[in-house]
This record gives sequence, structure tokens and C-alpha cells, in this order.
Amino acid sequence: MRVVALHEDVLVAVSSVWQTTSTAVRSGEEGFVIDSPVYPAELEALPDLLDRAGFPVSGLLATHGDWDHLLGRLAFRELALGCGESTAARLAAEPGQAARELRDFDDEHYVESRPPLALGGIQTLPVPGHLSLGSEHELELHPTGGHTADGTAFLIDWAAVLVCGDYLSPVEIPSISEDGSVDAYQATLERLAPLVERVDTVVPGHGAPISRERALAVHNEDVEYLRALARDAARATLPRSRSGRAQRRIHDANLQQVLR
Repeated sequence: MRVVALHEDVLVAVSSVWQTTSTAVRSGEEGFVIDSPVYPAELEALPDLLDRAGFPVSGLLATHGDWDHLLGRLAFRELALGCGESTAARLAAEPGQAARELRDFDDEHYVESRPPLALGGIQTLPVPGHLSLGSEHELELHPTGGHTADGTAFLIDWAAVLVCGDYLSPVEIPSISEDGSVDAYQATLERLAPLVERVDTVVPGHGAPISRERALAVHNEDVEYLRALARDAARATLPRSRSGRAQRRIHDANLQQVLR
């Protein structure tokens, strides 16, 4: 796990698998952890790492309901997990799904002795909206969708950082899940563009933090890719910078979603 300081109030941990990101943000004596690393050793190290860096953790936040973004509870079991209304609804409709998918991952990757994932006591947050942090600052919450049917982007305005979940990734092409859609993904990219213009750094769900300029370039590539999928899916090509074997598998899954 790599740790990157983006601002005196923002740290990002990048997991060793899938480059999944976890963002710690603080203001005064309060702080949140948005999303999570994946491997047990990374989760075990996170509380001490943040404590030594002087980052208090008052609560957990999730950009969306995919299991690899919900593991903060394994590092901070006593803390509440907050998420947007769409994600709260998804988790309520899929009880135990994230825990089952985590067990499948652990079985496939020979991960042993991980405690079970419990997601009770979810705190629902209005989106779009604002979430206070400390006495001086607040996070802006913006809706996202398309990768999945649920999602929230968190804008840390005073630090000029956008945490956008599984969008604008420099390492992963747009991925359309069973409950996602190309149209919704395109609408999310349209909403994210002016937010990216307001920040210095974007933290994607997968991949190290990137500059505003790089995020805008990824945004344009993703817009073109999705337009091609919508226009003639069978002829759509991958962005040149993200065209390896793993991305071709995601593309093949996207084709199945679009052509079904």
C-alpha cells in the first residue's frame, strides 16, 4: 500500500490490488475515511498510519456499494458508515452481497482469517448535499451513476480535491455493471467535468491521484469511448492508454451489457 499526501488535510492510500484508493480527510478534531484498501494487512495498518499522521477518524464514507470500497468497517469497527441515498438503498436491497463477494475474493486469492464484513447501521446522506466536517469545513456530495446504479462523489473544496469513486481512472476504462448504463455514465461524466475544473487533484476509485489536466484528458477519452459504445458497440475501440488484457476483459463485459 502506497500513501500520498495531497494537502495538509488529505491523505490517500492506494491498495496493492486494483490500485483501489482510500482517502482520509480532516478538519480540526474530526475526520472521515472515504472508501478502503483491500488486503487485510493494509486495513490493519490504516488506523495506526492515520494516527501517526495526526488524522482523526470520526466516521467512514463510501462512494458506492461495490464490496472493495466498503471495507473501512474492518479497520474501524466502531464507526458508522455513511453513504448516499442510492447506495444505502442498494445495500438494503442486497443484504449480505458485499460480504459474499469479499469471501469469493478471499477464496480466489488465498486470503485467510479475515473477519466477516458487517454493514449494519448505515447512515444515509442526502445527495446532492453537504456534509459538515469540523467547525469550518464541509464536503460537497454529488450524484454519480453508470458504473453502477448508485454513487456519490465527494468534493473537498478547501483542499481542491475531488474523490469521485469508479470514474476518471487512469488505469481502468469505464466499466458498466449489470445495474449501470452507458447513458447514466455519460450523464455522470457531464456532471463531473465542472467539478474537475474546480480542483487541483482527482482521486479515482482505482489508480493513484491525478492532476486536473490528466483527469480532463481521461474524461475526454472516456466520453469518446462511451459515445462509440452507444453508436456502434461492436466497433468501439479502447483508449490507447488503457488497452491491456485486463481492460479488454472489461470491454468485453461492457459489450455484453450494451448488446443484450
